Amino acid sequence: MNFDLTPEQDQLRDAVRELGRKYGHSYFVSKAKSGEHTTELWHEAGRLGYLGVNIPTEYGGGGGGITDLALVCEELAATGCPLLLLVVSPAIAATIINRHGTEEQRKKHLPGLADGSEKIVFAITEPDAGSNFHRLSTVARRDGDDWLLTGRKIYISGVDEAGHVLVVARTEDASTGKLKPALFIVPTDAPGLEKSKLDMEILSPENQFLLFLDDVRLPADALVGESLDAGLPALFAGLNPERITVAAMGAGTGRYAIDRASDYTATRKVWGGNSIGSHQGVAHPLAHAAVQVELARLMIYKAATLYDAGRDLEAGISGNMAKYAAGEAAALAVDTAVQALGGAGMTTEYGVSTLLGAVRAGRIAPVSREMILNFVAQHVLGQDKSY
Repeated sequence: MNFDLTPEQDQLRDAVRELGRKYGHSYFVSKAKSGEHTTELWHEAGRLGYLGVNIPTEYGGGGGGITDLALVCEELAATGCPLLLLVVSPAIAATIINRHGTEEQRKKHLPGLADGSEKIVFAITEPDAGSNFHRLSTVARRDGDDWLLTGRKIYISGVDEAGHVLVVARTEDASTGKLKPALFIVPTDAPGLEKSKLDMEILSPENQFLLFLDDVRLPADALVGESLDAGLPALFAGLNPERITVAAMGAGTGRYAIDRASDYTATRKVWGGNSIGSHQGVAHPLAHAAVQVELARLMIYKAATLYDAGRDLEAGISGNMAKYAAGEAAALAVDTAVQALGGAGMTTEYGVSTLLGAVRAGRIAPVSREMILNFVAQHVLGQDKSY
């Protein structure tokens, strides 16, 4: 058992941290409040090779794994720059296309995903079905050699920044007549695809959208993989990286909040000569939050290591646990930091309350804490399915 990063991972972590500090949380907040995107940071991260660390070298990536991408997500978040599209584009879309796409799809999309010149977002969630792919109402049907997609999607991140969206639909299996999942790479400017921005109470440079697909016509090669049989494994291929990188982003955000609060409480003096951090009522909650974040980090890198070793079933269990732990720890860390800073914690200047909405969302998406507990109860504890 080895808890040390490789020398290359150490270098990656330090380099990403340096890039994140170059921009910082004030950059992140200013972009979010002005309705802009973190374009400069994204392109520099791509140019330096950080966005493509998990993409094979033959397609312009770094040849690493999800462990490396989790490091990128965590370190950027730890500098106050939690980039949601790192989860959506390199973690989900790139993994699905690399593992289950055709060679033509890999050649077409992976180099751009690696250098940041292309973004592909992900659309599974629907207004009625949530992310339950068994009940998705978005359907794809054949029309000659083409496909026609019809349906609705909700809470789809970054559609306005992306050239393509990876849409999860259902299509009829000719052999059984039953609907089965299939994934399609859809241009965001395709006729029949319309988007409507959702107003969210989260301070983020990434926007959320409702998508309407009305007989969106796609060529045969828009289908991910060589056949419809690729749909289900392709879908599952993206779920573990999603959970692991979301968790890493949460852990990084928790670290950032604790660091901000610790710097403040170590120097703030209001009762004589002692800092407020010398009082256990202030120090112990921060210490408790730091413990929870560190425990989450251990599970994150266990899950990432299992995933990179090809142990998908074990990675699924650990990835869900990591996402649960990091979601709880990040929310605790940010709330504790706000409380420790008092009134200063509610200001934009001190840069912690600006993350309250994001960490609260981390307990809901991409899978809620309650559904993770259902998963653990069923698959780890052997309990009957409750839903």
